[in-house]
Amino acid sequence: MTENCLFCGIVAGTIPSQQVAENDRAIAFMDINPATRGHLLVVPRAHATDLRESAPEDLIGATLLAQSLVSRVIDRLDADGANLLSCIGADAWQSVFHTHLHVVPRYKDDPLRLPWHPTPGDSDEITATAATLR
Repeated sequence: MTENCLFCGIVAGTIPSQQVAENDRAIAFMDINPATRGHLLVVPRAHATDLRESAPEDLIGATLLAQSLVSRVIDRLDADGANLLSCIGADAWQSVFHTHLHVVPRYKDDPLRLPWHPTPGDSDEITATAATLR
């Protein structure tokens, strides 16, 4: 646990939340700023700033919990699908610096749109970038 971390406080039970599910490595609770009805956050119990710092076991536990919640929001909330999102860094929209996954139920008429418009990339640049990442 890290002092002054909102999610550590929720995990510890010192900050109230609407907890929905848990396992030995992670808990899931309702997002208080939901993008859509049923928007959940899944957080590992152990503090880490983002998934790069999280222990593999914590990521496995959080991902398995998120997987079960995707099925639950589709079945119980009649969602048409779901997005699973992890933001890493302030420039990538991370606002709480404790590893977490957003489970965002999607509905045919909801207002959310992709933040970019997929267009074909430059094949030479894609090849060069792939080589850099190998």
